[in-house]
Amino acid sequence: MSNNAVPLRQLLLSVPRDALPMTYQQVAVALALTPPRTIAQVTQALEQLMREDAAQQKPFIAALVVSRRGDGLPGAGFFELATELGRFPTDKALHEAAYCTEFERAIGEREKLSH
Repeated sequence: MSNNAVPLRQLLLSVPRDALPMTYQQVAVALALTPPRTIAQVTQALEQLMREDAAQQKPFIAALVVSRRGDGLPGAGFFELATELGRFPTDKALHEAAYCTEFERAIGEREKLSH
């Protein structure tokens, strides 16, 4: 289990809307993570948040974090876990559209929680 999941959720709920989506590197810096494997620490925390959100039938707050070199999309692990958790279709051709929907749902949930 990642001990970064709680501060990561707080970060994603508190950053200004125009700062989203954040990159994995921006998250690592914001959480003051230290090597080794800072990006792996971020992805472990994101996966934990995805499992928690799936269990509670909530949008994936992890959708607010993207890869720097992924055309504004999360890394492959996000899509693999989203599929494994039954949230995304198994057809990879549908993943980008599913992600866009999930991103908007996460933004909506975030706005709801901030009021």
